Order: sequence, then C-alpha cells, then structure tokens
Amino acid sequence: MRKVCRLATLEDAERLRHVIYEAYVTIRELELQWPAANANLALVQDNILKNDCYVLELDGEIAATLTLSKEKLNRWNVDLPFVKWFAVGPEYQGLGLGTELLVWVEETIIRDKLGAFALTLATAEKHPWLLAMYERKGYERIESIDRGNGDGTMHLLRKIVNPHLFEAQIRSKEKQEAHQ
Repeated sequence: MRKVCRLATLEDAERLRHVIYEAYVTIRELELQWPAANANLALVQDNILKNDCYVLELDGEIAATLTLSKEKLNRWNVDLPFVKWFAVGPEYQGLGLGTELLVWVEETIIRDKLGAFALTLATAEKHPWLLAMYERKGYERIESIDRGNGDGTMHLLRKIVNPHLFEAQIRSKEKQEAHQ
C-alpha cells in the first residue's frame, strides 16, 4: 500500500469532484449551503487554481482531499490558515486516511512550512457527527455564528499545532495590551 500526500493538479479535478460529491451526501441531505456539496467540475478546477488543494493518494488513486483556503475569512475576523472542502471517498472511509491527510497538513504545511501556531475550520452544529469528530481530533470551538441562510449555528474551530509559538503569541499580546 503506497500513500502519497501532495498538491492537487487540474488533471485531478474530475476525480476530486467525484470524491467530494460522494462524501458530501449528508451535507446535501441536511440542505447545508456549502459550495463543495454541489461542486461541478468548473468549481473544483477553480478551487485547485485559487487555493492549496491537497490530496492523499492510495496506490495512485485519490482517496481523500482537503483545501487550505487562500481567502481572508472576513466573516470570522481570524487571521489563521483555514481548512475547507475536506472529504474522503466513501470507499476509503473508516481507514483513517482522512485523519492522516489532515494531520499531514496540520504538521507539514501549517506548522512547519507556514510557521503558523494554529489552523481553523468551520462546521455546522446540525451535522450529526462532524463537530464531535473535529473535537476528538483536538479542535476547540472559538466562535459561533448563524448567518440566517438555513445552515443554523456554524462553529469556527481552532487547533493549536505549535503550542510554544501560541504561548509566545499570547505573551506578546499581553505585553502590548499592558503598554497601552
């Protein structure tokens, strides 16, 4: 079994569209207004071009994907890397491949390459298992919002991937506030 984590290319778009569409069945059933849930090929291609879309291949087949957004999250007012479009193909669910890709992005990309102390993602409270899953993976709720679009309460979650840098950020912020 050969596993490879890498950036997606436009040649991956059709397979990614399939993986995301099949993995987001529950999102569509809940009628959540998430662009990835009904993404067509053009939207997937746009995501690959505008963001950092990562995949985990198992024996040459894309099994899981997630996107590190390059857009500023104005609605959340948080300046940390944001993960979206996280999906595992149904035939690969339950094998730990999604967790493996997520941890690889958290450590290799967010912590080591970008030098960030944490990352964020958002999920809907009304989804039956996503919030609990992310909390089991070490994410904590930091903000909630209801945009009035039918999604209900959305939670912004954060995971600290570099505790030393996080502590240094807090001390620096406390010093700045003390001098004001």
